[in-house]
This record gives sequence, structure tokens and C-alpha cells, in this order.
Amino acid sequence: MLAGKVGAQIKNTIVSVEDNQDVCSDDPIIAMLDSLCTLEFFKSSSFTTDTGLLNVYNFPSDSVPVYDDFIYEYRLGKLDALSPFDLDYNQHVKNYIHAYTVQKRQKVAQLLGLAQHYFPLFEETLDKYDLPLELKYLAIIESALNPVAKSKSGAMGLWQFIYSTGKMYNLKVNSYVDERCDPYLSTVAACEYLKSLYGMFGDWQLVLAAYNGGPGTLNKAMRRSGKKTYWELRPYLPVETQGYVPAFIAATYTMNYASEHNIYPLSPRIFHYQVDTLHVKNKLTFASLSKVLDISVEDLEYLNPCYRRQFIPATEEFNTLVLPKQKVGLFLANETDLYNMNQEFSAPAVAAVEKISAPGEQKKHTIKSGETLSSIASKYRCSVSDLKDWNKLKGNTIHPGDKLIVYTAASTKPKTEVAAEQKPKTETVQPEKTTAGENKFHIVQKGDTLWKIANENGITISELKRLNNISNDNHPLKIGAKIKVG
Repeated sequence: MLAGKVGAQIKNTIVSVEDNQDVCSDDPIIAMLDSLCTLEFFKSSSFTTDTGLLNVYNFPSDSVPVYDDFIYEYRLGKLDALSPFDLDYNQHVKNYIHAYTVQKRQKVAQLLGLAQHYFPLFEETLDKYDLPLELKYLAIIESALNPVAKSKSGAMGLWQFIYSTGKMYNLKVNSYVDERCDPYLSTVAACEYLKSLYGMFGDWQLVLAAYNGGPGTLNKAMRRSGKKTYWELRPYLPVETQGYVPAFIAATYTMNYASEHNIYPLSPRIFHYQVDTLHVKNKLTFASLSKVLDISVEDLEYLNPCYRRQFIPATEEFNTLVLPKQKVGLFLANETDLYNMNQEFSAPAVAAVEKISAPGEQKKHTIKSGETLSSIASKYRCSVSDLKDWNKLKGNTIHPGDKLIVYTAASTKPKTEVAAEQKPKTETVQPEKTTAGENKFHIVQKGDTLWKIANENGITISELKRLNNISNDNHPLKIGAKIKVG
């Protein structure tokens, strides 16, 4: 009976912004959703919306469903019955529901996709600390699940730790690494902090308010007002904290009822179950990993957000590398080559990290279609922040045809060219003529890998695999066998 009544209450119209006075364009919670636009991973990815069986209501693609108040209240009541949180419904909550399901619905589709990557980690860690699993939605209002999100106050990462609080929970920050951006370590720290806050206040709505505004701010408001509950204290709290609990309730609602609002996940290229973590033995740069493993720098940054300069220092504390599982075998097969290659790449990378005061020769780079600041930085062995500083860029948006100022070392050739001149030529054989023209082959020698052969013959691993009908990155190479290289 209720289902039919719910269906009858759908309004395929968009509520005007004036109806949502609490949520303005510069609301810091809603504005955090826009930080997803800065992720190079999203810019270069081929996300596709596959509604499939999710569109159980057969909504037209352009439908934006809006419901009457009693429907929102009924749905939150169902969630509240299974939650230790008080999932109240009022106008403040309604305004944030509108913001998520109408104003920012495309960003919510991205959130749903990112949730498939991060929520399993959050749930496992929350369960380990015996905390409510609904706290996973806290990261949505903190960072919009952007692992490198940065607030105006300098808070960083999925759980938005400021430097001092992060340090209290053993999150280290230095020139190379920011553990506040490490998904696992920051989640552990968030769980410890939340458990501590619950020990202070014993009420989950107050815990949420304290997480945002700080326990001192909450205690001060309680002393000044004599009030004990969040909704009573709300007028005495900072403006952002006043919106925090309503936003959390709205995010909880939206993530559970997205399909009812014709919003579906944008599936990411990489899911949590498709990655693995390795410990590296020597310094590595993302540029060398990208070249050898045939994986984009953007994907490496997305999977390893704690490394600030596309560089893994490989110290005793900072030596982890997260890769797609299908790339792990390729990494192990080429591990020695990667560490040797690091001698060619690491010096410029470290120079970029330490911000050399006299960068050398100035050049102008014309932006090509498909290029990003990250890919251009890799090409010139500098950091994205260097490019932005040199060109006075505030954001990450660039356009084909525009020119960027870049600096290169003027005194010597790139080390990769020097190394190539010093290497003995690989033995090759001149093949017979074929109908497709003249081919070129390489005779497999001891120690050869797909990457090494591709690199020495000036082609990519993908091209080498295509030429030889190889589908597996770990394809065995027999000494003496002929490999087509051109």
C-alpha cells in the first residue's frame, strides 16, 4: 500500500534553490564535492554509467525525482530503526537531501563509484574498532571521498585531519609523504579519534559535531547554553558545524536511496578487490613505474595518494606501493630493472622535490589533446605544483593549444639518453620479406623482460604485446626465441 503511495508522490520537477536557504553555493560541505573535479584520475578515466537492473522504477534518463516530506521521513525512519544514530528529519536535513539529489547529483554518482572502492576498507576498520558502520558516511561530508582533498584550514585526506590532530594519532607528514592521505592509516586514525570522542560525549550526534568543530568548541557551547543535545546546541555552534549533522543524515539517506532519485554509480576503472600492496626495496618514481608497468601516472597517484611528489623514498617507514593485481607480476619480473632505472629517474625527481632555486633552461610546452598537468610534469621531471607555480595556475584545468612555461636542466643531456648511448646494442636478426613489409626481430637473451625489450627497441609494452599476440604481462620468454619488435 505504502509503495503505491510513494510512487504517486514522485514529482519530476526540480525544487528551486530559494527553497533551500541553508545550503548556499559556498557551503564548505557541499563545496567539497567540487574537489572531485581536480582529481586527474577522474579527468583521464572512462567512467560509464550502467544503470542496468538498478533503474527498477524505469525512470527516463533525464528524470529528477523529488518527494513529499512524509516519504523522506518514512525512509529515514527505516534507516533509523537499524542505527545507533538519531536520523532525524527536518527542514535542515531536507535542504541537504535536495543538494545531494538535485543540485549535485552528478557528483553523487561519482561518490557512489568511489564508495565501492573505499567503503569495504572503512567497514572492516570500523568493525575492528567496534564502531557503527554508518560512520563510513562521515568521509563523504569530510572529503567527498577525495583522498587528496584539502580544506581552507589545511586539513587533508579522506578524513580531513589537520596537522596537529594527525600528529596526535601518529600520521606522519614530511616533504615526500603525507600519511593523512593514506586511506588505511588515516582510517585507523579516524576510528581511534571517533572512539575517543564517544568516550567524552556518549552521543553520536555530539560526536559528529565534535569531529567537525573540535571537542573544545562543543564543550564551550554546552557550558554557555546549558543544553545537552545537538539540536538544542546547534544555534550556539559555528556555522559549518550547524550544517554538519544535517549533512551527515542527508548523506546517509542519499547513499541508501540513490536509485529512488535516478542516480547510479559511475563505475571506477579500479576496485578495491583488484589491488594489492607491495613493499619496495629501493627508491622509485611514478614516472619509471608508469613506463615499465604501462600504467598511467594518474592511476598511480590515485592508488598511492600519500606520496606528495610522485616519488617513493623506500625508507623503513615509507616503502609501500599499491598496484592493480594484474600489474604485480610484471613489477616482480622487472623489479631489478626498475631499481636500476631509478638511477636515471630519481635524481631529477629528487631535485624537483627539493625545489632547486635555479631550475635551468626555460622552455615553452604546447599542450596537446589528452595531456594533463600530471603527464606534462612526468615528461619534464618536475612536480604538478612546480608547473602551477611557474605558470601562476590556480587549478588543474588546461586546454589544448595553450602554452606552459617549463624548466629543464640545461647543462647535460637527460640521463636516459646518456644511458642509451652507453648500452651495447641488442642482437637482432633481419627477417625475411613478408607481404606486410619488412619486420624486425629481437633474439631473447638471459635477463630479458618485456619491458627491457620494448625499451631497447623504442616501442611500448602494449605495442610489443600486440605485435606478438601476447595477452599476459607475465608471458614467459625463452632464451633464443625470436620476438617481433617492429
